[in-house]
Amino acid sequence: MSELHVFGIRHHGPGSARSVLAGLGAVEPGCVLIEGPRDAGPVLGLAAEAGMRPPVALLGYAKDDPGRAVFWPFAVFSPEWQALRWALARGADVRFIDLPAGEVIAHGEGAGDGEERPAVVRDPLGLLAESAGYDDAERWWEDMVEHRGDDLAAFAAITEAMAALREQVGADVEDPHERRREDHMRAEARRALEDGFERVAVVCGAWHAPAFADVSRARRVTGVRGTPKAELTWVPWTYDRLAFRSGYGAGVVSPGWYEHLFVVDEEPVLRWLARVAAVLRRHDTDVSTAHVIEAGRTAQALAALRGRPLPGLPEIGDALRAVLGEGAEGLLALLQEELVIGQELGAVADAVPTVPLQRDLERRQRSLRLKPEAAHRDLDLDVRRPLDLERSHLLHRLALIGIPWGRPSRVTGARGTFREAWRLQWQPEFAVRIVEASGAGTTVEAAAAAHVAERAAGAPDLGALTELLEASLLADLPGAVRQVLDAFEARAARSTDVPALMGGLPALARAARYGTARATDVGALAGIVAELVVRIAVGLPQAAAGIDDAAAAALAELIDDVDAALGTLDDPGLVAPWRGALARAADRTDAHALVAGRCCRILRDAGVLSAGDAALRMDRALSPGTPALQAAAWIEGFLSGSGMAVIHDRELLGLLDRWLAAAREEDFTAFLAILRRTFATFTPPERRQIGARVRAAAAGTGAGAGAGASPDDDELDADRAALVLPVLRTLLGVAG
Repeated sequence: MSELHVFGIRHHGPGSARSVLAGLGAVEPGCVLIEGPRDAGPVLGLAAEAGMRPPVALLGYAKDDPGRAVFWPFAVFSPEWQALRWALARGADVRFIDLPAGEVIAHGEGAGDGEERPAVVRDPLGLLAESAGYDDAERWWEDMVEHRGDDLAAFAAITEAMAALREQVGADVEDPHERRREDHMRAEARRALEDGFERVAVVCGAWHAPAFADVSRARRVTGVRGTPKAELTWVPWTYDRLAFRSGYGAGVVSPGWYEHLFVVDEEPVLRWLARVAAVLRRHDTDVSTAHVIEAGRTAQALAALRGRPLPGLPEIGDALRAVLGEGAEGLLALLQEELVIGQELGAVADAVPTVPLQRDLERRQRSLRLKPEAAHRDLDLDVRRPLDLERSHLLHRLALIGIPWGRPSRVTGARGTFREAWRLQWQPEFAVRIVEASGAGTTVEAAAAAHVAERAAGAPDLGALTELLEASLLADLPGAVRQVLDAFEARAARSTDVPALMGGLPALARAARYGTARATDVGALAGIVAELVVRIAVGLPQAAAGIDDAAAAALAELIDDVDAALGTLDDPGLVAPWRGALARAADRTDAHALVAGRCCRILRDAGVLSAGDAALRMDRALSPGTPALQAAAWIEGFLSGSGMAVIHDRELLGLLDRWLAAAREEDFTAFLAILRRTFATFTPPERRQIGARVRAAAAGTGAGAGAGASPDDDELDADRAALVLPVLRTLLGVAG
């Protein structure tokens, strides 16, 4: 007569995994049934391949819509993984018996995909542990099950306990989908028995164990109409995604600690503390052997006081706080990331079926020596070097297809367009995005180019196109660059929106500079930049007239951006028409005062306006006939960002000082907020210098009357200057 043995387990529990292995060894079943998608059969055998290294996950995705996907993760300490490996190693028949992946996708949930279920269903063993006074289900399992030694009797007791729990709370957790799952698993168990296996083992979540009490009358479950056809494969996974904090419904608090408990047989606490010491030493924290020994003794003592047969993470954490002292909290936070959670990234065998795009990415990763890792890794690139340039191209291309493996970070040290800084971190969900992107191309380059073409066709405005152009150039996609340029030219030719044209120019200028640094042909790009400058120069004076304060502020920012962009290109043929447009805008009587003031400041800094011309324009803007708010707006445009103009030009400072001194009280109150905003953009040293000059002038000629006089602090102190001369001679190599 056939025998059915049910092993109710806790998902990702090391104690459960040990017990399952012992139970399977005692029963020696000819068929092992595991809770998991039934249609995973073709890829289950790959779990025995040498290249498979947990954590890994089964990925199921809809064949016609890869974005609809679900994962079933496994760690080395997962009972299901150990049962699968046990069956494959012994040649036993092994099957997954849950609903097929397509139905799970259609329902929107999967085993451990973070579904919202009642807590008792997600972690019934946790509920039993809590009722027994434990805060850790694995610790309860260790104390109540593993230390008793009779694994088969323990599983029978777990099934009985779950049956009582289901009877008590079942009415509160009735779920048609859950009932359908259990019907399906029962039917699969019945089929295995009918296939003639003498002994059949079922490994499933403890909550479902009572469902197998009588499988003789299990009914066949038919498929659901409209269920998508699913493809399944194996993908690498990370411990971070296996943790509760990631939102994974069947997750555990401490994957790294659970792996340690599973793989270490002797002295797990002391060996763990030795790993703790190694991590802290890598982070320049002095931890001696005496610290390790003392922490181990303290943890053992705490476990004894609390009635625990073995110290757990709470006891170890308290012991480290006591031994390491006041700085322990920060160190424990560090250990939480590196050890307790863990930074493991699994690997899959070469035989695992993948899409061509995945293979191309793996090939590029190997050739560029960029290994995917779960932990953060900082990468500094110099794109003048061929290897770094290729790395940059790959990271930018992946970003274009929605795989942000690398995120740009701040460059430190040497600067220039040839420098890039990235922070790399591989995420398991990138596997789904690779499958999604595979429809656009079989290589990363082809997929990225196809995505650029699609986005260019649907770009909402010129700004989106210029951003896309910049990204395409950085990714070294010449064909895509040409497509975006064509779209930009067509859109710009029809546009009469000068601010929109100005918004697109800085990105084009950056792209031209990047192209120069990367030895990329940017001839077509330079032609578009020149055309844009001409059109902007023609339209800017009119765009500055008759606008409100908000539009003026936005236009002033665009003027700054365009001026800075043209400055980086250093092309006199582009700068001349631009500065002519600034002069015409500044001279228009109907131009907004903020924009006029900004144009004058840029021209003054460029040397186009002399000090006298700038003073004349300020005098006109601050004349008594000009409304106070309009005058304040001109001052904001002229001075915003830097006070150096009035620091080094006494005449300008005098004009500003006299205007403020002569202002009526009601006018001063009206424009005070604008002035405060303007002066807030100055650096503290600039504000101090302006204040010192005004005070010196007031002390010499009367308050507010002579800010243009020569203040005493401008006189050269020859004795103090002589002190630095020897150092300057040494630095410059000048003798005598």
